[in-house]
Amino acid sequence: MAHAVNGVVAAGRGARVSVETILVPDPGPGEALVKVQACGVCHTDLHYREGGINDEFPFLLGHEAAGVVEAVGDGVTDLAPGDFVILNWRAVCGSCRSCLRGRPQYCFNTHNAAQPMTLADGTPLSPALGIGAFAEKTLVHSGQCTKVNPKAPPEVAGLLGCGVMAGIGAAINTGGVGRGDSVAVLGCGGVGDAAIAGARLAGARTIIAVDLDHTKLEWARRFGATHTVNAREQDVVEAIRELTDGNGADVVIDAVGRPETFQQAFYARDHAGTTVLVGVPTPDMKLELPLIDVFSRGGAVKSSWYGDCLPSRDFPMLIDLYLQGRLDLGAFVSETIGLGDVEKAFDDMHHGRVLRSVVIL
Repeated sequence: MAHAVNGVVAAGRGARVSVETILVPDPGPGEALVKVQACGVCHTDLHYREGGINDEFPFLLGHEAAGVVEAVGDGVTDLAPGDFVILNWRAVCGSCRSCLRGRPQYCFNTHNAAQPMTLADGTPLSPALGIGAFAEKTLVHSGQCTKVNPKAPPEVAGLLGCGVMAGIGAAINTGGVGRGDSVAVLGCGGVGDAAIAGARLAGARTIIAVDLDHTKLEWARRFGATHTVNAREQDVVEAIRELTDGNGADVVIDAVGRPETFQQAFYARDHAGTTVLVGVPTPDMKLELPLIDVFSRGGAVKSSWYGDCLPSRDFPMLIDLYLQGRLDLGAFVSETIGLGDVEKAFDDMHHGRVLRSVVIL
């Protein structure tokens, strides 16, 4: 039986999104039907709408979500109807070479639902990141459901499904921030502020927030930044060095993802420090660095994909920290909206007016 529900669809490159009736099938083997309660508006959804991911239109947008399992298919033993879950796009396969080496956080063969969701006329939809959660219900692989404490509000819990996890993980998992470290974060949107929050959790002594916008720098202080640098007014590399005894930061995180910000991050790190790229570049961007500088500065240059997270390990832990009052996930929620407000939320996000708009269903 198919469930007819409302969902937000991107019909073509650059076209305004619309709320459409979509058909969601009952779960087959290994699948789960989830009643979505909340879904954050992430920049990745805008990338999908703009054709920046691929051209497999129409897309069912939304992926940063939490909800309740409504039904499961054959063979699913670790989920049951009524479970409160965060949806994730790293449903580890258990059999690829990363999984077999004990590194499931790098799994490159993650699972998605086998059955398609469709428009009312039968046109198959491409769910964003294999999830498609700007919808009243969605169909996912059971491995995409991570059970967490149901005491957490869904509009807060769902943020761990993408942006907040990417930022926290970039600091803790990829960057390896430790007690007493100095950290600089370039770009203070949702992911950058999450990296700042992660650095604070890890015990960083100095946390430097860098952005072009004074308002965003004030937001960054709420999440734990000890210093701020306005990139319109100061030389970013020199400012970070001045704040770190002339040395540069132990870990510098680029949450923007542009060649110029990555170069700043590279040169603003201490000798043998770590540079982490978590901002997503576009396919046409190119980077040029003197190879001798890469060699002579030592250290590490890393990219962080989904914060190198393992959802089964990281989501429950971070929800527990939120419930203990040690991680203010609620501060990321700028507003709650309805399905019909997603297009406006894209505009607000693009112009830096919000950290996160969250769709409530």
